[in-house]
Amino acid sequence: MTRSSSGLMDDPHSVLGVRPGASLKEVDEAYRQLAKRWHPDRGGGPEAELRMAQINVAHDLLRAGARHESRGARRPRQAQAAHAGVRRRPAGSWLAEPVRRALGPELLAALEDREPVVVVTPTSLWRSPRAVLAVTDRRLLWLLDDAISDRVRSLRFNRVAQVSQRLAWPRRRTAIVKVAQRNGRKVSFADLAPATAGRIVGHIRASTA
Repeated sequence: MTRSSSGLMDDPHSVLGVRPGASLKEVDEAYRQLAKRWHPDRGGGPEAELRMAQINVAHDLLRAGARHESRGARRPRQAQAAHAGVRRRPAGSWLAEPVRRALGPELLAALEDREPVVVVTPTSLWRSPRAVLAVTDRRLLWLLDDAISDRVRSLRFNRVAQVSQRLAWPRRRTAIVKVAQRNGRKVSFADLAPATAGRIVGHIRASTA
């Protein structure tokens, strides 16, 4: 399977076995069927673990992309104007197309030049139940999709004091990542797939060790 320089697979549609443009319902159903087959708890060893990791990343990418598409033309005028100019190259041109689509124009514009992206996933915060989180090699970057202004936020890893995860109650099917900053402030990202939450926490800890 080909991979981009960001470490994410280039073609999440082929990973899930869905057509480009598939509905979110179709994507979710394909994910459920593949998870039943490849979940490491069902055996399969390292191959199953690798396959399930690819399935989780593909699902996160397509869900994030669908979230942007559902908002579409309703983006704030400020954001539309910011991207109306002619660019010499597309924003995030060093990233694979599915990753750019998952990030959306506002997060793409917030990236630093050649900044690698490790994870892109839908999430929710207390002030924005519809958000998209990107994890790069140096920071957390998230879009508050319900906000009218000041929609993009970031937190560099050198400002992180502690990071942890837990399963959400009562059904424990999703996870929450809690990040404590050195200034005492905290931010929590909810409604994450447990595997995605684990990957985010592991990446932050490795980057701040």
